[in-house]
Amino acid sequence: MNVLGIDYGLKRIGLAISVDGIISPLEVIPNNEITFTRIQEVVKDYQVEKIYVGISDGNVANKTLEFVKDLDGVINLPIETVEEAVSTIEADAIYLSNKNKKRDYKKNIDSVAAAVILRRVID
Repeated sequence: MNVLGIDYGLKRIGLAISVDGIISPLEVIPNNEITFTRIQEVVKDYQVEKIYVGISDGNVANKTLEFVKDLDGVINLPIETVEEAVSTIEADAIYLSNKNKKRDYKKNIDSVAAAVILRRVID
């Protein structure tokens, strides 16, 4: 089963994919008017069967739930929320331990966080 992981943020959204249990960070997309179009393309390209969206506490959680509701209106797939507490901290450690370039950090960290969210679901 191919599943998509989403790390929702107010400015950027990280995407990761799991194909037959192998998880890979995909990309980071801006949170703007093209967000749902790009997610639909990824769903089609990777034949995604289910989506997991990380959810945290506080004000961002409410925005994330709004995002999930809107996403559910444009994509006909099961969507579940997953607790994402400290996923970005965990992603940070993974990113830096792999000797990735610090200058690319901002454009990649959200997709790594999405991969961490998927790993929690799949493990």
